[in-house]
Formats: sequence, structure tokens, C-alpha cells
Amino acid sequence: MLDAGLTPRAAWGAVAEHAVHPVATAVLARLDGRATCAEALAGTATTDDVRSIAAVWAVAEVAGAPLGHALRTVAETLRYAAESERDADVALSGPRATARLMSWLPAAGAAMALGIGADIAGTVASPVGATAVGGGALLMLAGRWWMRVLVRRATARRSHPGLAEELIAIAIAGGASAEAGVRLAADASHACRLRSLDDSGARATLRLASSAGAPAVELLTASARQLRRSARAQARSAAATLGVRLMLPLGVCVLPSFLLLAVVPLLLSLLSSTVGGLA
Repeated sequence: MLDAGLTPRAAWGAVAEHAVHPVATAVLARLDGRATCAEALAGTATTDDVRSIAAVWAVAEVAGAPLGHALRTVAETLRYAAESERDADVALSGPRATARLMSWLPAAGAAMALGIGADIAGTVASPVGATAVGGGALLMLAGRWWMRVLVRRATARRSHPGLAEELIAIAIAGGASAEAGVRLAADASHACRLRSLDDSGARATLRLASSAGAPAVELLTASARQLRRSARAQARSAAATLGVRLMLPLGVCVLPSFLLLAVVPLLLSLLSSTVGGLA
């Protein structure tokens, strides 16, 4: 719509009228209060995706960069991040299901022992049985917590890679200097409540462009693409290694817990009944 010649406010009005996205209605309501489009976006943003769009819009507004190109740039960044998350979710579905299933193995073993006829109550009454059941319960809880931590770390959403490079590239494309572009990107991310952007890589790219006399915008854009590809590869690697890492809590906590909650009470119950029968 912007490329077709509509003003930003008219474009937001058209999007809100056709109910393309609920954010558009909230932005349009704020625009009636004479806020800028970037301010309206930042004020209604509840996710990092919308905050990223607001930051890009703010940089483009201040620097005078073409809004259409800036929005296509951030759309590509967000689309790539979403595809990376979907790939990771697919790769993690197996290890996540395994962790969920194995975490209940000790409890299932205890229920199986009870179903076979083991006297769990009588076993717990003895010091050895109480120690075994208490230790097994603690190990089961520790194993469940350990596996949840591993899965959470592997599925944790990371900040959009390359966003700092894209913001600075948009500012420079609008006519800002390199230092001004860095300041604009930092100010926009702070105003839009984004997590602190790591612009160290972007600064190194700018120094390279300055010393070599190369176009800074092209180098920053290429660096952002490379960062996105690296983040996608890291997500796949984390998903692949999760299955191996889950073997640690399985061997250290879950299997010993199964033995203490299922096998030991069953053996103690059999010994108790055997000794009682002999007596």
C-alpha cells in the first residue's frame, strides 16, 4: 500500500478496515491521538515481532528511508526467524516427547509394582523401604526438573539475529552517517522496549566498510543474512544434541528412581512375605 502511494495513516486505516490484523485497529486508534506511526506501533506492541517492526519504522521515519523497503526487510527477518523456530520445533518433537514419557517411568513402575501385589505401605513402614521410596521420589522430581531445563534451553526463543545490522543499514540508506545510524538503531530499540541490541558486529562491519571504501549498506545486509543463517544452524544443532543430553538425567535420576520406587519395594515385599511364611 505504501508503494502504491498511500500515506502511512491511510495504509493503516485500510488494513484496519479489512481486519487484516488486530494490531492495525489498535494502531489506528492511537493515530487518532496524533501519535506518529512508530509511536503508535511501539505503544500497542506486546511481542518482540511487533516491537521490531516499530523499531524499523522509527528508524525509517527519522532517517527518511523508504518505508516500503524497510518493512520488506523486517518482514524477511521475522519470516526467517519463524521458519527457524518451526524447524526447531519439528526436530525437538521427538526428544520432547521422550523426556515427557521417561519422566513418568518411575511413577508407572511404582503403580505396576502395586498392581502386581507388592505391599508398598508395609515396605514404606520399614527404614530400608522408607529410604528407598523417599530417595526414589526425590530422584524422580530431580530428573523431571533436569529434563525440563534441558528442553527449555533448547526451545528458548532468541532475539532476532541481524536486527541491529538491518536497523543501521536502513538509517544509512536514508542518508544518515555510520555513527548516526548506530545511535538511531540504539534509540529506536530502547524506545520500542526491545532487548538491548548487540551492535558490536555491526560496528566491526562499519569499520571494515570505512577502511575498504565498500558500501556499508550492502555489507551490513550481507552480515545480517549470515547471522540469520548461523542462528538457524545453531537451532538445528541444539535440537539434534538434545536427545543425547537427555541421556544424562535418564541415567543419573530416572532409572535409579525406577529401581528405588518399583523394584526395591517389590523385592522387600517378597522377602517380607517369604520370611513371614517361613515363620
